[in-house]
Amino acid sequence: MVNTGKNKRELKTVLDDTFQVLNGTLREHKAKLESRETGAIHFIGEGIARVKGLPDVKLNELIRFSDNKTGIAFNLDPEEIGIVLLDEAQTLKAGSEVYRTGRVLDTPVGDALLGRVVDSLGRPLDERGPLHASQRQPIEREAPGILDRAPVSVPLQTGILVIDALIPIGRGQRELILGDRQTGKTSIAVNAIINQRDKDVICVYCSIGQKISGVAKVIDDLRKYGAMEKCIVVVATGEDSPGLRFAAPYAATSMAEYFMEQGKDVLIVYDDLSHHARTYREISLLLRRPPAREAYPGDIFYIHSRLLERSTHLSKEYGGGSLTALPIVETEAQNISAYIPTNLISITDGQIYLSPELFQKGILPALDAGKSVSRVGGKAQLSAYHEIAGNSRLSYSQFEELESFARFGTRLDERTRKILARGQHIREILKQSPYDLLSAPEQVVILLSVTQGLFDNVPIGKMNEVKKAVRKVTLEKLSDIGKRILADEKLNNDDKKAILGTVEKTIQSGNYSKKGKEIGNGNV
Repeated sequence: MVNTGKNKRELKTVLDDTFQVLNGTLREHKAKLESRETGAIHFIGEGIARVKGLPDVKLNELIRFSDNKTGIAFNLDPEEIGIVLLDEAQTLKAGSEVYRTGRVLDTPVGDALLGRVVDSLGRPLDERGPLHASQRQPIEREAPGILDRAPVSVPLQTGILVIDALIPIGRGQRELILGDRQTGKTSIAVNAIINQRDKDVICVYCSIGQKISGVAKVIDDLRKYGAMEKCIVVVATGEDSPGLRFAAPYAATSMAEYFMEQGKDVLIVYDDLSHHARTYREISLLLRRPPAREAYPGDIFYIHSRLLERSTHLSKEYGGGSLTALPIVETEAQNISAYIPTNLISITDGQIYLSPELFQKGILPALDAGKSVSRVGGKAQLSAYHEIAGNSRLSYSQFEELESFARFGTRLDERTRKILARGQHIREILKQSPYDLLSAPEQVVILLSVTQGLFDNVPIGKMNEVKKAVRKVTLEKLSDIGKRILADEKLNNDDKKAILGTVEKTIQSGNYSKKGKEIGNGNV
């Protein structure tokens, strides 16, 4: 039989304990009055809302809607507030309640983001579980002051020969990549990220308004070549709301700044700011801001200058970290004097221009040396490059100038023929396949060899084979010189003779040169 009396006693004990816990909780609970400033939606549109009320709201304050959706206060008019939505607005309607949060839009930062794919608000998109970031920072932050900055002096090696030799990029520099669509702009930026995989550089890739398939390919390449673990990917696709697309580069910069302020070197890629400018134009027109040139609002320059000015090299007193920016902008019909490209050219410290004509000829990377420039110059280049790169750029410039004139005549003197032959070999040696990255010692050895004429008698069709052979011999027989190059030491005459002698033997042993002709001129 069941002991009913015992069961009743146990039930009474449990009820008494529960009552005591609830009683204690009620005694501890103290009702608090909380003031909340609310308003109501007056108009809801594509990506924006206009709200009445909220008299004390501040510019760029985060606004929350009744269904927990969020937006940013963009327009503060006397009669209404213009809000840019950060989420989809299917459930919102006129009359819905909104209220202030008292804070600006922020994003998670820290080591937890490394290797992750997130959106503009720091929400994970890679199905690897929630983020466990301990800190958050506002997406809009003041740029470091002039006295807080240090000169750009340390190179950021991209692994791309034509850039590292002719258009050097330094840590803390802002180098614009521009060109028509489908000319390899994203490829250069992704190659630069992959080249940092064995270096102490954190990378952030920010995609703004790109196709999902293109972003997926970039992420796959980063994982395939082992660069994803030290990289953060921030994605705002063309299908996302205008608010998320607008906030993406600022959020990505805050994530990068966290590491810069820890004294680390960071590389950030904005792909691309043309879409960002169009997004801001879309938002401004929806909010009925006065349009200016090409229907862009009057402060279109400011939204990019306040973004790119955050990239710098901090002085030692502030940790010595750096943030290098590679913004990308798309041109139309090679018009680099268009509104947005000229704005960005004037903000940045140089530009890499990619020519569609070179791309169509199969000259990759399709970098136009005449229209490309790095305003930091040789200060952000290893010492071994200084003399060699200067000679190669001069030879290549002379070649490009003469090549167009040589088409009109058949009689060329010996000196002109030599310049044309040398230029063709330099152009061939500067060709590089995507993800086939060169270390600094390999680049220096190849450049020295081509400028000293060791490749002049090698058939153009065999240049790729020679290049591979020289790269192999650099790693095997010139490793000591390679270490000194990486240590930023200058090459002395003995080093140059050793390099030229080794490369000459490699060419001779491989039978790469034309028969009966002397290899190179041997001058150092």
